[in-house]
Amino acid sequence: MNYTEIIVFVIYLACMIGVGIWFFIKDKNGGEKTYFLGGREMGPWVTGLSAGASDMSAWVLMGLPASVYALGLGQMWIGVGLLIGYTMSWLFEAPRLRSFSIVANDSITIPQFLTNRFLSKSRLLQVICAVVFLVAYTIYAASSIKACGTLFNTVIGMDATMAMYLAAIIIVSYTFLGGFSAVCWTDFFQGLIMLGALLVAPLFAAAFINPETAASIPVNYWNPYADWRDIVSGLAWGLGYFGMPHIIIRFMSLGRQKDMGKSAAIGICWTTLILVFAVLVGVIGRMFLGFDETISKNSLVFIAMVRQIFPALISGVLLSAVLAASMSTADSQLLAAASSFASDVYKPLFRSDKASDKEMLWAGRFVVLGISLTALYMAANPNAGSIMALVSNAWGVFGSAFGPAILLSLFWRRFTFQGAVAAIIVGAVIDISWFMFFASTGIYEILPGFFASLLAGFIFSYLSSAPSKEVEMLYDKAVKYED
Repeated sequence: MNYTEIIVFVIYLACMIGVGIWFFIKDKNGGEKTYFLGGREMGPWVTGLSAGASDMSAWVLMGLPASVYALGLGQMWIGVGLLIGYTMSWLFEAPRLRSFSIVANDSITIPQFLTNRFLSKSRLLQVICAVVFLVAYTIYAASSIKACGTLFNTVIGMDATMAMYLAAIIIVSYTFLGGFSAVCWTDFFQGLIMLGALLVAPLFAAAFINPETAASIPVNYWNPYADWRDIVSGLAWGLGYFGMPHIIIRFMSLGRQKDMGKSAAIGICWTTLILVFAVLVGVIGRMFLGFDETISKNSLVFIAMVRQIFPALISGVLLSAVLAASMSTADSQLLAAASSFASDVYKPLFRSDKASDKEMLWAGRFVVLGISLTALYMAANPNAGSIMALVSNAWGVFGSAFGPAILLSLFWRRFTFQGAVAAIIVGAVIDISWFMFFASTGIYEILPGFFASLLAGFIFSYLSSAPSKEVEMLYDKAVKYED
């Protein structure tokens, strides 16, 4: 147990809670839009970095480097796919989603946007979205909580389950108090910490590589084209960005449309550096540490590398990046799920749209608490799977269910409400079915799920009546929108 590292962790966690308290006091008179979307007042730097940080959970410091460390350069295709998908989402999806969400009755959640996009009075789409959100976000949050448990267990010897409880309490505290503004600002600072840690660790480790250890690595480790399934599945990860609610909601929160280009440049540059250096951590870690089954099994390559090279004060700061990665994603997931349930299920179905702003805030906060407890239970289960596996499952469901529906709603005038419902249901069902019955093919389930959803959206839109003139006028207004 290293007390210097513990002190660094405590200071870091106290700062995160402090941000939550600050925004709780600052926005105490704010309403539903302030708590769930920051009042659409986020600047380009906060929007760009928080979008990236909310995406790159602990898997980018633990899961992805561990995969490259153990299996070789064939795993780098995940990073390539993610970078392509992230770039495309910023360049094409982000500008239209922000303008459409404003024109579509100032929507503050993805389910609201999809419903308002068709001027529909039916709550079916909102309820379906909320159910998928609750299930997938619970799995996703479990991966982040599990990563925190692994970190504390490895670094300070704390029982992993107790560490998960501690991490959950911290994350829930500032999300519960400060809402979207607290989440975005903590993500901004955590994004800087993650970037700094990933830049520093592999560069220093490269200077201490043992030539004999590097020479013992199998030749096929260096072959990025060893298996076509790795390439196809890795590239398919990029499809997930088009339907990842906790990421794309950042596009909706940007204060001004003209800042979109600046935010995109910041987000894309940050993500490029993060992914490149995450792969380097895996490669250099293999040459520096040699192969160790414990390191591979528990995704500890980044942690082991940092602790062997740096003194306690510096290693404590760098290892805080794992906390940053875990917390920056978990808080965004919890808030996205809470906003969806409160705005899209609780208010319209149980309160007939009569709930006050204060009531909505507390409804969202209790959902944050409920999902956290469920995710904590899942993360503590020894059979829950690895960090990477949990992220992979949730990512696939979101990308398959929502990606095609959102893209079609933004770029196809003929898209209908029935097509959106079909796309979401078919995408989720095919993704889960492929994972359960066809995982042995080695093809990531998001690929069949995404294209099945896309096909369902086209078919059911053509089978249903064409959109009304009012819906077409809304579409045209959003395409031409400027503020």
